[in-house]
Amino acid sequence: LPPRKETHPPGEKNCNVMLESLGLFGLFIGVMLSATLVPFSSDALYVGALLIGKTPVVLTLLVATAGSWAGAMITYYLGRFAKWEWLVKHFDVKVETLEKQKVRIDRYGVWLSALCWTPFFGEAVMIALGFYKCRPLPIYLLTLAGVFVRYVVWTLLLV
Repeated sequence: LPPRKETHPPGEKNCNVMLESLGLFGLFIGVMLSATLVPFSSDALYVGALLIGKTPVVLTLLVATAGSWAGAMITYYLGRFAKWEWLVKHFDVKVETLEKQKVRIDRYGVWLSALCWTPFFGEAVMIALGFYKCRPLPIYLLTLAGVFVRYVVWTLLLV
């Protein structure tokens, strides 16, 4: 019989080899970048790291949590350093719109940071919390809790 050909989606094998070669450092950098405005899935990286299984599950969980949290904090501080004038001048955003959003952010406050792990919505939440200068300490803690729970759920589903 002829040897069986491996069938992989394009790039899957290369991605797995790269992830495996970078180990936990690659996982940290990957999930950190995906928690910023870089559009790719930290879930896929985390699941891949778990399936490769070269590191203890708890260590993989902690590294992914730390990376995702760090990326969320980068996004928060990008928003924090932005200025109203920039949005009004360069993006044609009306001051009234910013004031309406501020009321919403003040109403739901830092509790929104627990949702920072959600794709697309999470990045917008973190930028808004930073932009409207919400208190950092509760954001740090709720964001950490949110991303930790996200990866615990994945771990429980796969291990």
